[in-house]
Amino acid sequence: MPAAAAPRPPRHVLVSSASRKVPLLRAVIDAARRVDPAMRVLAGDRDPGALTKFVADGFLTLPPTHAAHAEELRALCRAHGIGIVIPTRDGELAFWATHAAAFAHDGIKIIVSDPEAVAISVDKLRFARHGQSAGLPVIPTWEQPQGAGRFVVKERQGAGSRSIGLDLDAEAARVHARALAEPVFQPHVRGTEVSVDAWLDQGHRVKGLVLRTRDLVVDGESVVTTTFRDQALEAVCRRALESLPLRGPVVLQLMLDGARRPHLIELNARFGGASTAGIAAGLDVWYWSLREALGADLDRHPFRRAPEEVRQVRVATDLHIHGHDL
Repeated sequence: MPAAAAPRPPRHVLVSSASRKVPLLRAVIDAARRVDPAMRVLAGDRDPGALTKFVADGFLTLPPTHAAHAEELRALCRAHGIGIVIPTRDGELAFWATHAAAFAHDGIKIIVSDPEAVAISVDKLRFARHGQSAGLPVIPTWEQPQGAGRFVVKERQGAGSRSIGLDLDAEAARVHARALAEPVFQPHVRGTEVSVDAWLDQGHRVKGLVLRTRDLVVDGESVVTTTFRDQALEAVCRRALESLPLRGPVVLQLMLDGARRPHLIELNARFGGASTAGIAAGLDVWYWSLREALGADLDRHPFRRAPEEVRQVRVATDLHIHGHDL
């Protein structure tokens, strides 16, 4: 009788740029335990003092995500049995998207969108132009203020909340723009801020999405956010997301004006700061991501949206580590 094949070791997970993203890391750990109780989730960051080291199963101090360090990162992943990498910061997405094929040679899956989608998502001007060409209700975005209305001024690249100027006239907008590296201008729309948490499969199809209002925002992140349903708006968001080669968890930002018309503002091709609210509403993004990376048939794991709406309130909590674990 032939000897039974030795069981394959679990493929561990690395969350890069983990920093202070404790709710995200805990959500990944919860999903990993459901996939395989032996699967470990490691936090990775350039800062050896990152707070997520205290809640992860392990911690890696990572080199910068630059092309010159690609081989070093691959070696680190091989040495620690990493089979899946989850990037979490806008500035690293292009690196992981570009090098995903090289990591795949080592059997390492990167949960990231195609390079084209990443390039458009981090560039607000390119995203607006893409949306216009696709017939989507994107907010106009210019390199100089147009017309005589009120304006929003923000950095063209990266997170839109950094150094943002809101509800400015044309002259004040130009003055504010002088302090920015690469400013863009958008018309100021009064209304309700909405985030759309979504997950797309390897075929760039939306498996599920959850709408939520941004009720209280501090430093660009929703500390109070509430889910809601709107089938017409969900259809618009689905069309917008499937117009790009996106994969995994993403966040679409928009404004609903007084007439409930959507104005798509920007896209983040990654998990959002408050996207754990989407998980609470049934959007099982990390379970789907890990299962898909391991080759599972996701038709057997459908999106089951919570029947009731969810309000998420982010508050500080304490973690106590006792003597034997110090």
